Amino acid sequence: MRNRISFRLWGKYALFTDPITKVGGEKCSYHLPTYEAIKGVLKSIYWKPTIIWHVDKIRIMKPLRTQTKGTKPQNWNGGNSLAIYTFLHEVEYQIQAHFEWNEHRKELIQDRIDGKHFNIIQRTLEKGGRQDIFLGTRDCQGYVEPCKFGDSAGAYDEIDQLGFGLMFHGFDYPDETGIEELHSRFWYPTLKYGVLEFPRPEECNIRRFVRSMTRKDFHIGVNLLEIENEDEPS
Repeated sequence: MRNRISFRLWGKYALFTDPITKVGGEKCSYHLPTYEAIKGVLKSIYWKPTIIWHVDKIRIMKPLRTQTKGTKPQNWNGGNSLAIYTFLHEVEYQIQAHFEWNEHRKELIQDRIDGKHFNIIQRTLEKGGRQDIFLGTRDCQGYVEPCKFGDSAGAYDEIDQLGFGLMFHGFDYPDETGIEELHSRFWYPTLKYGVLEFPRPEECNIRRFVRSMTRKDFHIGVNLLEIENEDEPS
């Protein structure tokens, strides 16, 4: 099955926040993109409940730089407050990822058509994605285009190893696990010669229960497009 893609992702600013600082106040970006943030980019390129995206690895193309900016985030009770956010500045990555069938969606088994989703993804990626691309937050616009993973020189190609401590990996959603609970995952990333290889979600041993959650049901022709009407990306 053809299911693997590679693409270039770049933007002026990025904010990959630690969940501890995400709820409000001052925010400071991780130095590396999280698995969940890249998965969000992939879903903006193309997503259907029939598939699950898996991020294989990313390559850091530009030096890691931060920039501090004053912002006016909205308060929960209305109005705005003043806060200092620390963004990544001038980021660029090469990303390799693949999709697999969502085995927890038995009702969509007729949508598992080899080649169909891959061809739509290829055309959509060439056009910059189906939805707007964000680098961690809506405030940071991103852009994508196809590329060959490993082409061009990266900023950290000559450095054998860089460790970044405990870092948020992603969320376990009921739609992808079959368990009606939401869990957060954490791991210890290490950049090797400019490449960060992500473990699969089930390989992350550090987890935290967040809350109970039920999945949304999808049915072809009801709240999901008919298969025969989906030959072209929207």
